[in-house]
Amino acid sequence: MTQHFPTRQLRFFLTAPTPCPYLPGRQERKVFTHLPLSDGPGVNDSLTQVGFRRSQNIAYRPACETCRACQSARAPAADYEFSRSERRALNRNNDLVRCLVEAEATLEQFELLRRYLTARHADGGMAEMTWPDYVAMVEDTAVRTHLIEYRRPSVDRGPGELVACVLVDVLADGLSLVYSFYDPTEERRSLGSFIILDHIVQARLTGLPYVYLGYWVPGSEKMAYKARFSPLEILKPGGWSLMSARERGARPPKAAPAPAVREIELSDAVPLTELPAAGKP
Repeated sequence: MTQHFPTRQLRFFLTAPTPCPYLPGRQERKVFTHLPLSDGPGVNDSLTQVGFRRSQNIAYRPACETCRACQSARAPAADYEFSRSERRALNRNNDLVRCLVEAEATLEQFELLRRYLTARHADGGMAEMTWPDYVAMVEDTAVRTHLIEYRRPSVDRGPGELVACVLVDVLADGLSLVYSFYDPTEERRSLGSFIILDHIVQARLTGLPYVYLGYWVPGSEKMAYKARFSPLEILKPGGWSLMSARERGARPPKAAPAPAVREIELSDAVPLTELPAAGKP
């Protein structure tokens, strides 16, 4: 797949190998670049379409030497078929108030994030996130982005209790869910799935074709939930295609050489430079 980018300022770097957070016993590497201030939204659009994700002002994607299990996934909004259980999840949360707010961090959001990380990802890479880290995650960006807060109805004319929040990039062809977190005690609400389903609804209402969900990793318990959404498109060497029923039940592929970086022709980039592993790309 060839993709040309509308800038000559992009420089791509390759991280050193680190333990894979999704598949035990494997090593991961990432290729990444800094999004330019001059055309951050346009470059983010182009890179997302070829499998990159955004973290602050960095766009990255897996570039592992012996594995290509990570596959970008997106839900086609117009063609999405809500199952009975998904409709129930939407209905269970129809009491929540959906608020679009500027990408500005608040202590209320951060306190909810800390509770979420402690309960769900205590051993993950974000477990030690501090307030300055969270501010940077939300506010350090050159792209079109915002936060969606989900709150209980107000009881005193002020904002209701915050129960979920998601950082969302607005792309030319859809919505990209950068990171979401929610009240871990509200298990009955299925808030993680609800956030995705609600954004499929919102994309459909606004005429945006896709909702980008990040990476699906066959065989990873952390990422298995994404295969439940149907239809779902995954990015393969030949382009985006619908996930098959066989792929939904797939096990992690055997380790094998994967030309993850060389699939993209970066005509405007300098050669990849070897760097130490990035802390939080």
